[in-house]
Amino acid sequence: MKRRNIGIVMLLLISVGTAIVARIHATGRAPASVPSPSYGVDAGEEIICAAGRVEPASEEVKIGSQISGVLSQVLVEEGQHLRKGQAIASLMNADFSARVTGAAAAVAQRRAALDRILNGARDQERREAAAAVDEAKAVAADARLERARMQKLFSTGDISRSDLDRAERDCQVAEARLAQATQRHAFMDAPARADDRARAEADLALARAQQSEASALLEKTTVRAPFDGTVLKRFRKAGETVSDKGDTPIVSFGDDAHLRVRVDVDETDIGRLREGDRAWFVAQAFGSRKFWGRVVRIGRELGRKNVFTDRPNEKVDTQILETLVELDGRPPLPSGLRVDSFLIASQKPEAGQPAGGR
Repeated sequence: MKRRNIGIVMLLLISVGTAIVARIHATGRAPASVPSPSYGVDAGEEIICAAGRVEPASEEVKIGSQISGVLSQVLVEEGQHLRKGQAIASLMNADFSARVTGAAAAVAQRRAALDRILNGARDQERREAAAAVDEAKAVAADARLERARMQKLFSTGDISRSDLDRAERDCQVAEARLAQATQRHAFMDAPARADDRARAEADLALARAQQSEASALLEKTTVRAPFDGTVLKRFRKAGETVSDKGDTPIVSFGDDAHLRVRVDVDETDIGRLREGDRAWFVAQAFGSRKFWGRVVRIGRELGRKNVFTDRPNEKVDTQILETLVELDGRPPLPSGLRVDSFLIASQKPEAGQPAGGR
């Protein structure tokens, strides 16, 4: 009789074990156990179990270079806290510095050309032009008198025709030189023409734009922190080549002053969660210690799992909605750590739906 009872008990245990294994294989996870009230959860509350990963509240940002080149320095180490704008790395930039110097010289040249147009001739040049006009007037007056005298002498037959023609030509040359000197003097005194001024101003504006472009490119040879945060991982070192395609990050960066957990919640459980629901997390590295938080965002689009537990029976084709849980305080959890997540559902499961997920 005793052997028969033992056999019945063994059969019952095997049946229960088989049912549990079948459930795990069907869902890809073990059924959630109801936590003890000592952890701040009532025995009757529903718990949703899922995998999660710790990340900075700012999310992890991979920072690279905006231009291609060779790294001359990487100025930070992993775990180093940076302020916004602090240098992370620098590229070799001798050619960019030369462009800035050349652009600055071009700006100075264009500025001088515009000033010359606006200011006109110097006082010495104006006085020189006025003196040239006076000289030309005197020469022209002498040439006129000589021509008049020659005309009288020709009329009395005292000189030949060629002598008169020579006096006529000398007078014409003197008159032309007087006109030339007068025009030059007028040019020296005249205000700047609108078209000359506009062209000079446009040349100066172009030179300044080229200088700004060269300065911007030089500034891009220094990679800076986009916000206050911590260097999570360093990927490059001095001497390595980086590109502007985003495929050669220098560091990963994030604001770890506030942490959150990105949880892969099964699609069948998401209807029972609300923003503000409480949750806790455990990690193998911290034993049984619980880290509490609150749901701050629930995804709106189904997707594939992001966090894998590496268990042999894990389902990898499960559809999930990403749920973000902000951790209380500043727990000592490193970014990227995988954690087991337990979310306290504020909504009861519908009829026919098992508690604690599939």
